[in-house]
Amino acid sequence: MGAISDSPISRADVEEFQQQGVTVLRGVFADWVDTLRRGVERNLAEPGPYTKGYTPEGGSGRFFGDYCNWQRIPEYEDFVRNSAAGAVAGQLMRSAHARFFHEHVLVKEPGTEERTPWHHDQPYYGIDGSKSCSLWIPLDAVPEGAGVEFVAGSHRWGRLFLPRMFSGDDYIRADDDHEPIPNFDKDRADYDIRTWSMEPGDAIAFHFLTVHGAPPNLSAALRRRAFAARWVGDDATYAVRAGRTSPPFPELVGRLAHGDPLDVPEFPLVWQSRD
Repeated sequence: MGAISDSPISRADVEEFQQQGVTVLRGVFADWVDTLRRGVERNLAEPGPYTKGYTPEGGSGRFFGDYCNWQRIPEYEDFVRNSAAGAVAGQLMRSAHARFFHEHVLVKEPGTEERTPWHHDQPYYGIDGSKSCSLWIPLDAVPEGAGVEFVAGSHRWGRLFLPRMFSGDDYIRADDDHEPIPNFDKDRADYDIRTWSMEPGDAIAFHFLTVHGAPPNLSAALRRRAFAARWVGDDATYAVRAGRTSPPFPELVGRLAHGDPLDVPEFPLVWQSRD
């Protein structure tokens, strides 16, 4: 099928995203790889206030994470405002517009033994809404079996799992509707688990409720740098949670009330449908 207006995706991509909660997009951001690599290297050299190091003392490699730096790292802001990412996300969500939520950078250097635990993103966030899209963009080649894994269709389960720190511990939450996450590794045959080998500039688009996790990077030489751009659609609202959120957005306390639209500079409106 041909590309949809304003973005390099097809109607088949949209349908797969809607039905499975995840789809792979080949080469859609190839022209932005060098820009994002420069941004990530700047981020590694100048970490932000939310930087996390997930490699224990004495461990091998390095598992680095950081987010909410797009306003201070020009390469990130350039991508957010000037790439096709907003159009891609908006059309995958079937939304009248796409609003940027935040970016999340994850780097696993060679020899990193830590895996990213199974989780889905929505319970971490201080927002509500059914229209959401993360664009996970590798900046290094991802061989078969080394990439993020997704449980297809899990965004339609109607279940919320306790958010889990990447160290493996659950958040302390008072939300009665959150449940411990199942052991997907133990019962893999019971689920439709999808993963792909990828090239820099490819992207995996997935819903905030799609369960996913990632293996360690046991390569002796290959880095695994990834830039994730999070987007929300026209039904997104601010949510006050019973416990901590990630990202925390402390600057919004007192400015937004539960149920308010996200019409603040922290969440710029990047794309609008022409229909």
